[in-house]
Amino acid sequence: MDDGIAHRMVDVNGIRMHVAEKGEGPVVLLLHGFPELWYSWRHQIHGLAAAGFRAVAPDLRGFGDTDAPQGVAAYTMVHVVGDLVALILSLDQEQVFVVGHDWGALVAWALCSFRPDLVRALVNLSVPYRPRDPARRPLETLRALYGDDYYICTFQEPGRTESEFARIKTTVVIKKFLTYHDPAPVLVPKEHGFAAAPDKEITLPPWLTEEDINYFAIKFDKSGFTGGLNYYRALDLNWELTAPWGGLQIKVPVKFIVGDQDLTYASPGIVEYIHKGGFRKYCPLLEDVVVMEGVGHFINQEKPHDITNHIHDFFRRKLSSI
Repeated sequence: MDDGIAHRMVDVNGIRMHVAEKGEGPVVLLLHGFPELWYSWRHQIHGLAAAGFRAVAPDLRGFGDTDAPQGVAAYTMVHVVGDLVALILSLDQEQVFVVGHDWGALVAWALCSFRPDLVRALVNLSVPYRPRDPARRPLETLRALYGDDYYICTFQEPGRTESEFARIKTTVVIKKFLTYHDPAPVLVPKEHGFAAAPDKEITLPPWLTEEDINYFAIKFDKSGFTGGLNYYRALDLNWELTAPWGGLQIKVPVKFIVGDQDLTYASPGIVEYIHKGGFRKYCPLLEDVVVMEGVGHFINQEKPHDITNHIHDFFRRKLSSI
């Protein structure tokens, strides 16, 4: 992909991490979700570089060309944030701007919890910060809300989802995820699984091309899905390990953006939490909340220029206030 984006490998926290980057200036660290890669930020990389920033988008551990250690226990927030701290230090930066989406948003919140000194400001997409619930484990909460067929619950069984994905083409798996544009929770009945209706033609939206799908598919064919699924499988382990940070407030400037068709925005109680004071209680430096009408979960790819402009405007403001 000869588009001016440089690719290199960096030694971080005992693994080799693939990083895509472009531009010169203040560093913006871009953190992807599942089932995604650095490539999810392709539009923002170009836009931010053109605006005078150095955009740095790693493949998180377990994804793409970054190493995928064995075992669920290697995918806690302690490990993933450790990777990013090492990456930031390798860039010779005292502080960076951070943008996260989906799992990348959760990782960004954890980075701001563990090492707020490294984060100048944060733009997070889709997933708001919620404090750890000391009374109930995450999987227990999800099962109580949605039942055992909820996709995150089905991900927990080692090998089940991998075998279902193997029965259909990786391109179909990627298409099913990236074209999902429904605020309803994703339920995966055991008798069908993700392999249901594999022959049904999936129409790509205007913001997604076959070339895009093929790039994701080639990388997931190489790496497999287990690394990414292990983030979900480490949910309860993370809950145990993050007990010392219970009730913590995020003390960095934050802008939050979500689509009103995003399944995370439709989660029970989230709209009230975001708009009626709960979110701001735990993020006292929350400056902006943007709800984009008609936009789904993969917001940085669906509305690339809008998202790039939101990121640029917020971070430029932070630079001018120094």
